[in-house]
Amino acid sequence: MRAEPLDKGNDGSSEDSSSGPATGTRFSAEEIHRNILDEAREELERPALDLALSGLASGLSIGFSFLAVALLIPRMGAENHAIAAAIGYPLGFVFVVLARHQLFTENTLEPVLPLLERHDAKTLKSVLRLWAIVLATNLVGAGLFAFMLSRTNVLDQALNGSLLNVARDTVKGGAIVVFYKGIWAGWLIALMAWLLASTRETTAQIMLVLLTTAPIAAFGFKHSIAGATEAFYLGWLGELSWGTLWGSFEIPAILGNIVGGVVLVALLNHGQAGGSNSSSSSE
Repeated sequence: MRAEPLDKGNDGSSEDSSSGPATGTRFSAEEIHRNILDEAREELERPALDLALSGLASGLSIGFSFLAVALLIPRMGAENHAIAAAIGYPLGFVFVVLARHQLFTENTLEPVLPLLERHDAKTLKSVLRLWAIVLATNLVGAGLFAFMLSRTNVLDQALNGSLLNVARDTVKGGAIVVFYKGIWAGWLIALMAWLLASTRETTAQIMLVLLTTAPIAAFGFKHSIAGATEAFYLGWLGELSWGTLWGSFEIPAILGNIVGGVVLVALLNHGQAGGSNSSSSSE
């Protein structure tokens, strides 16, 4: 998924940097920034159908986080609720990241960097296009996954009570609290996208996914796509009205995720790594 950037040697020739960092033992902030930029520019040009199918797959796959948490919590006891949630929650994100599916909250970082480089209407339009397609199809995928859980016998009925309790816990708090907690979740997922650009090792990528997504469940932060599966599950069961679902959870979570990803990761990391290179990296 990650494009392999080319560095310029002292003689002006292109030098393949795919084997590792230009200097030292770790990629620099500038190299991570460039890795993300190279891929983001390609993603902004992807056909709408490709983005839609990838976004749909992501929305479906993320639902396994809901299942994993609901499976573990009853088996680990009420006193270990947060630990059980932290262990199970990353599962869907591991699937999404390793499959290279499009997840909306990752895109609060990646396509935003070209926009911060170029500051033009064309790039803004491309970013909004990508966001609209990926967000819509993520939510459709999450809705389909929730529908299958709530309206079919795909799971043992003994798990229904745990699913219901996890879903109720996810959507509680009200719009203001969800928005605030959504900022933290958006921060962590965009940070995950930044960190993933620092390594090509699959094992390291899995560990980074675990480290950045487990706190979302452990501390009750609100993720608009993973949380949508739980919210839609309640909607399909009639436990929560669709108007309340959107107004008190989904829309505030989306807005909070955007703020967290764009402000706390994209803007700050672009400032430290890309802001001084804008003129040289944009064409």
